[in-house]
Amino acid sequence: METTPTAPCEETLPSDLQSTAPSDTVKVPVEEHNSGEPTNTNQPMDTDPVPVEPEKRKREEEEEKSQTLNSENKKQNLSSNSSSSPLWKTSLCSYYRRPHPSDGAGAGCSHGATCRYAHGEAELRPRPDKTWDPTSNKAKEMEKAKANEKQKEEEIEDEEQYLALDESSLDKCLVGLPRKWANDALNKFLHEKGISYKTAKKKKGMEVGFVNFENVEQVKSAMLALRESSSGGKTIKLRDAIKRSFEKKHKAEEGGNDDSNEGDGNLVEGMNSSKRKNVREAVTPLAHMSYSDQLEHKKSTLTQTLKRLTRNARKACPDALPLPDWILEAREIGGLPCKLEGILESPLTNGYRNKCEFSVGYSVDGKITVGFMLGNFREGVTAVEEPKDCPNVSNIACAYVKVFQDFLCSSQLPIWNRINNTGFWRQFTVREGRNPDQDTKAECEMQIKEVMLMIQVCSTGVDEQVMKGEFEKLRTALSQGASIASPPLPLTTIVIQDHTGISNAAPADCPLIPLLVDGAGTDGSDCLSIDKARIHDYILNLCFSISPTAFFQVNTLAAERLYKLAGDWAELNEDTLLFDVCCGTGTIGLTLAHRVGMVVGIEMNESAVSDAQKNAVLNGITNCKFICSKAEDVMGSLLKEYLGAPTDASPKAILNSNGNSKKSAVVSADSKDNTVTELEANHGEENREQENDITDNSEKVEDSSGTDVGPTVACSSESNEKGHRFKNVVAIVDPPRVGLHPTVIKALRTHPGIRRLVYISCNPDSLVANAIELCTPTTDKPEKNKGNRGWRNMSSAGLARHRTKSMPNSQHFRPVRSMAVDLFPHTIHCEMVMLFQR
Repeated sequence: METTPTAPCEETLPSDLQSTAPSDTVKVPVEEHNSGEPTNTNQPMDTDPVPVEPEKRKREEEEEKSQTLNSENKKQNLSSNSSSSPLWKTSLCSYYRRPHPSDGAGAGCSHGATCRYAHGEAELRPRPDKTWDPTSNKAKEMEKAKANEKQKEEEIEDEEQYLALDESSLDKCLVGLPRKWANDALNKFLHEKGISYKTAKKKKGMEVGFVNFENVEQVKSAMLALRESSSGGKTIKLRDAIKRSFEKKHKAEEGGNDDSNEGDGNLVEGMNSSKRKNVREAVTPLAHMSYSDQLEHKKSTLTQTLKRLTRNARKACPDALPLPDWILEAREIGGLPCKLEGILESPLTNGYRNKCEFSVGYSVDGKITVGFMLGNFREGVTAVEEPKDCPNVSNIACAYVKVFQDFLCSSQLPIWNRINNTGFWRQFTVREGRNPDQDTKAECEMQIKEVMLMIQVCSTGVDEQVMKGEFEKLRTALSQGASIASPPLPLTTIVIQDHTGISNAAPADCPLIPLLVDGAGTDGSDCLSIDKARIHDYILNLCFSISPTAFFQVNTLAAERLYKLAGDWAELNEDTLLFDVCCGTGTIGLTLAHRVGMVVGIEMNESAVSDAQKNAVLNGITNCKFICSKAEDVMGSLLKEYLGAPTDASPKAILNSNGNSKKSAVVSADSKDNTVTELEANHGEENREQENDITDNSEKVEDSSGTDVGPTVACSSESNEKGHRFKNVVAIVDPPRVGLHPTVIKALRTHPGIRRLVYISCNPDSLVANAIELCTPTTDKPEKNKGNRGWRNMSSAGLARHRTKSMPNSQHFRPVRSMAVDLFPHTIHCEMVMLFQR
């Protein structure tokens, strides 16, 4: 048999085995040992390794070469395309932003030469807008040069203003003072500088102080002493104080020198007439936008606020515990703690306010004016402008403002001066009561049937007989102004509030003097009862009696939507115990009373609690109880009274408060089938049937007083609801702008009986702070609250994060739903409703 010739590097099988060997295993490469001698690798079939086909190996090598070539082509194409981009090499690579990058281009960058970012300052290019990467040395040098140039310009400007000071003017203002300074600190500073002066005044919280000198020599010496003065790293500048226009007028008329006149803040340094706001911009900053754009603007703002809640709650979570599910799920909904389901618009957008508080002061032109201030007093703005251009104020309120303003021009008593805190006439409040049937916006003004006018005065240093004479003139002027108007203005009550404090925010126990009650006037004798000085308004077909100082939602129609939403989210039923925290006149609890077994309202304003009790009787509602006290004083004890001590927390977790001295009034017993109706006079038969149902239910409750409580909780034996058990406990809170007190939050959080909480907030910032404490998990060993010296500089969210560290271990809530309700069209404010569950 003839053998097949082979290459020198290959061997063949022996001739006696070629006939039995497969044709595809004839040629096998020869391996070389370390000695360099060839070795035959052909072995019998049972020990021979699997041979490799030469064509297959060649094909694999060609594929590898092709892949390598394609990769190189892609890199070249990427480099070619990227180099033509306008942003190519305009930002530093993150590796080269480090303090000490490695030498060599791309030494620490994984992208190498194909990186679209600059590897060092030498490769960096300017951006299309002629700017440089802010992290680069070039940008920092340019920024430093600009700062130096700006500083030089400010120094030149300060020097020019200093040289332009009027030495003959004895009234000066100091700009750049520490905000925490008051009169004492300013006087001390001037004495340390050796400056002689006549008077010096400064309000705490402002950076401007006012100094009055006796002569020109004192002014010159003060200019020299204060030229290089500084405090807290800030340079104190001396400027001319511009007299208020009305003070200039009085000074010219009297021919004297008013030593107490200081510069008006709205005309001081940097506040010229072109920058001053008008009343429309100050009170209704969104009035220039369409209403749909206003809603979108508010929704966008609330979205950012809710995202801040998620971020702060994440920071507040203890490191030893995993993040709660609602924080982890926030990534799927754009960082929100829960879905923002939209914003409910107000049925009425113009003239919707049923209560307006108008300031009394001077306009920019020095005219006695009743209206709104054009800015914040802390900023030095004291000018007042009439509200005729404010779309949220009704025509009736504007008409009464004009009548009162005309009266002040002829009054012999002075108006209030916010700088000196002196004067008599301070504030003018208009409250309106509407009929229950409000179908169209065009009939809004016609629906106002009752009006209460409250005038705030300061009787300090005023003769009593002179004051009574002015009150009589005022009553006559307002009554005549209402009657001669076309159409005639409704007028129900006129009340005087005597407040001697500095701020117009009067306490609830301020003395009230009635001048007119239901059309009956007074000549100064105590023949009228202040208890009868009230008006009525309607929400969800319920009539509410409102006293002069009681809280009531300013947008009645939008409040109806708000209360319906809160009730729907609370999932109320006949076996529900509802806690209405910060209840005011009881509007929320009373409107939802027909859907629950019992309502317990808590309010600190005594007159508001009295109104709530009267409103319950007025509407035939008998399953409500209202307690007059601060919520932080009684919340813990009320939860223990109605729900019992928590089983999964220590008694200390409830924060039992001394509630023995609280004022409370039980309106009536529980009613499972209690139906809310209108006035008893209008629906007598329905109310009589209702009373029969209540009597039957009360008897059933008394019969079951001796039964075992079991897993549910029972009411206190002191009330006639004794023995009734509620399986569902819900809290609805509607706190003021500052939010809930930390003690109330801790009581609600640590008691396991409350599984659902509806939070109604008029200030989203306080909602964020309270939600952090409610929804953040706690450890078994909470930290002791050691205090924080820097709490004054902390945000509300920062304080909440700090308080969560000392929160007792308890099951946290989670935000489930949120929705906004626009109660304040044309303004930046909005109500937010959020549902918490656990």
